[in-house]
Amino acid sequence: MKTLTVFTPAYNRAHTIGRTYKSLCSQKCKDFVWLIVDDGSTDNTAELVKDWMSKDNGFEIQYIYKENGGMHTAHNVAYRNIHTELNTCIDSDDALSENAVEKIINKWNQVKSRGYAGIIALDANMNTGKVIGKGFPKDMTETTLSGYYASGGSGDKKLIYRTDIINSVPEYPVFDNEKYLALAYKYKLIDQKYKLAVLNEVVCDVEYQEDGNSHIMYKQYMKCPKSFAFWRKIQMQYSESFGKKIKACIHYVSSSLIARNKHFISESPEKALTIVSIPCGFFLKLVIVKKSKSSHMRVEGN
Repeated sequence: MKTLTVFTPAYNRAHTIGRTYKSLCSQKCKDFVWLIVDDGSTDNTAELVKDWMSKDNGFEIQYIYKENGGMHTAHNVAYRNIHTELNTCIDSDDALSENAVEKIINKWNQVKSRGYAGIIALDANMNTGKVIGKGFPKDMTETTLSGYYASGGSGDKKLIYRTDIINSVPEYPVFDNEKYLALAYKYKLIDQKYKLAVLNEVVCDVEYQEDGNSHIMYKQYMKCPKSFAFWRKIQMQYSESFGKKIKACIHYVSSSLIARNKHFISESPEKALTIVSIPCGFFLKLVIVKKSKSSHMRVEGN
């Protein structure tokens, strides 16, 4: 059995997933399986993958097609079908960096007996080669994901988890007609019990786009309020500071109002704080509604 599963959720990314494939083919260490979870693509993703599966790539390719449900549902399907010791997600527009698998396996062999949940490594911008956000302090050998950001860290990081541990926490919940939920949900739960070993090297090259992220997120707030309210409750329960708990509570109120949930106070893990946060949460709801409309108008105008 291989040590690592690289899984790739894909939705109509036939025009980019080829570079993901090429980066896997170029790995010197083939101690991995590539699992593609097709989240209801309507392009020629399936045909591309079928062609790749017919070739001698040096690694096994597994393909699962599912109805479109969003990134978190693709992760749920992936985790149910992974049987290797480790797993990591490489998006369908990203690429493994040179010798990434070898770096991951070597690091894991050094630390696997120490009870870690896995490894945290660096992402880099594939166009500039620069590390996304901040790197790790030179003396940092272990951390939780939450702890890294709480200590001043920033930017997306590549997470390589033990499969038994990622499956030891609940799956991402699915709410009717909502196709987004923060992937950090499972990571936050794991942070409460385990740390990650730090690999201060780049293992993934990402197509990082600054423009439009905030406007896209405002639209997600409107489309998936139940999912966001759920995530804000988790943030309140496991916040690193009182300030972050207040911020999560205000967002919880706004998402609950957008979802028209009349029971949001009784369902909150911080009922008193929720009541106090209602005015700010209502104002945030107005901001989100306005921003999402302006974002829609901008897209239509383009």
